[in-house]
Formats: sequence, C-alpha cells, structure tokens
Amino acid sequence: MALVIAVVVTSAQMAWASNSFMDPQGPIAAVQKTHLLRATVLIMIAVLPVLVLVPLIALRYRRRKASAAEYRPKWDFSGKLELAMWGVPVVIVALLSYYLWKATHRLDPYAAPFGETPALNVQVVGLDWKWLFIYPDLGIATVGEFGIPVKQQVAMTLTTDTVMQSFMIPALAGQIYAMPGMTTQLHLVADTPETMQGENTQYNGRGFTKQKFLTQAMQTEDFNAWVESVRTHGMPLTEDTYRTLAMRTDRDEVQAALGTSLMPLNALYFTLEDGDLFQSILHRYHGGQPLPRDQQPGTAEYGQEGAQ
Repeated sequence: MALVIAVVVTSAQMAWASNSFMDPQGPIAAVQKTHLLRATVLIMIAVLPVLVLVPLIALRYRRRKASAAEYRPKWDFSGKLELAMWGVPVVIVALLSYYLWKATHRLDPYAAPFGETPALNVQVVGLDWKWLFIYPDLGIATVGEFGIPVKQQVAMTLTTDTVMQSFMIPALAGQIYAMPGMTTQLHLVADTPETMQGENTQYNGRGFTKQKFLTQAMQTEDFNAWVESVRTHGMPLTEDTYRTLAMRTDRDEVQAALGTSLMPLNALYFTLEDGDLFQSILHRYHGGQPLPRDQQPGTAEYGQEGAQ
C-alpha cells in the first residue's frame, strides 16, 4: 500500500512539474524560447509561400481544356523570380546565423552571466538510474530532489560514475553531457518558486524512464529551511551507503533500500562525511589502468540490479 501511495504522489508531482522550455522558469530557458520562436518566424517566410503556391500552381497549370494559364514554351529565365528564390533564403540564413551566434555565446553553459551574487556550488554525479546532487559548501547531498534558491546563480559541475549521460532541466536550461573521469559545467538561475522536472535524455538501460528528479526552486528562507531539513533527516553518505546508491537500481528500488520514514517518498537525503566524494569519484578513472569490474558502478560484479 505504501508503495502504491508513493507511486501516485510521485506521478502527481511529476505531472504538475514544469518540464518544457516553452514554459520557462529562468532567463536561460526564456532566451531559448525566444530563439526558437524567432527562428520559426524567419523560416516561415520561406516555407509559407511554398505551401501556398505549390497547390495554386498545380491547380492553375494542370492539364485541362480551355486553360487560362499562358503557354510559354521558350521562357527560361526571370530576374525577379531568381532574386526572390535565392535572395530571400540568403537573407534568412544570414539572420539565423547572426541570432544563433548571439544565442550560443549568451547561453554558454560554462559562462556565469546572471547576477553578481556568489553562485551556489553543486556537484552532480550520474548513476544507474538516478542523479546524486552534492552540495559541498553545505555538507549535504540528495537524490531525486534538487533544491535551489531563486534569484541566485547555481554553478553545477557534472560527471558520471557509469556510462555517458545527458543532464537536462528543460524549464531552466538546455541539456549537457557528462562522462566518467571528466567534468562539464552548467550555470542556471530560477526566477520564481516553482517545481520543475529534470531528467537524463541519454538512453542507458531499463531504468532510463525513471531517471527523473524534481527541481524545487525556493525563496531563500525556504531553501535554508530545506537545507536544515536535509541535514536533520539525512543519513551519512559513507562508502557503504554510496556503494548501495551506485548499484544498478532505479529510483523506486534505491528508495526502498535507503529511504527512511523521515525522508520524502521520492527523495533521499544525506549528510557528507569527511573527504571530497566528488573528486574521489572523478579521480578513480585517472589511474592509467582500467578499473576492476567489482569497482566499476554499472557492472554486475559491482552490484546486481535490484529486483533482478
């Protein structure tokens, strides 16, 4: 019964969550939406005449008796027509190129152009099949729930401890890939308190459809209370706990393995032990030798899949 309730609550939250850049909740997604609409309008300048004229031409010049269409077998060139056919697309491509160049620099995921307030640092680790969010300056970590304050830039450093994955919160920012032994960066800002959906967009096995999480944008005082709740109700993220977390388990399976009655039904809370977990995950791939299979998350030797 508890499992059924958890599934219903999680599904309802996901359904209510904003999950599209067409419903932007931050300046990056808003620029992406504007860029898409602008590009669509420019492209329609070339597409709409074709959609309208093709059926009209087919109707007018179809084979029939007493046609009103002029028959000009020796006609082969029209300067005005050539100018329209080639000039308009050239102008459209030039405008699209300019706006694309401008948007690409504006939306550089490594850039931090939004505000002067010091950014909240978050380290993100992709696992099978969940995302681990580490807040090194706050001493906490979460799975299934990503809390951020509104109007404050969030500087994310991403890697994975398994196969390549693609991180995305559509309502806040575009996707960015993460790979084991490497880091990528993403900066984002939320404008208003809102619940948004995040996910992995790179297919990676049976738990792919469940590798989603809720992004909770909160006012500063609410975010501080959330951080304190994670500290109070979280369990220590020890080596043994991380090993359980890193096994090939989906969100529901890892919740059943590590969740407690003090945690939400769709999230796990942790407190950080001494040491830098993110760097230890990253540097395990820098030894110059392949990892033994029993030390590599994502393999059967590291830990059998739950419910298998």
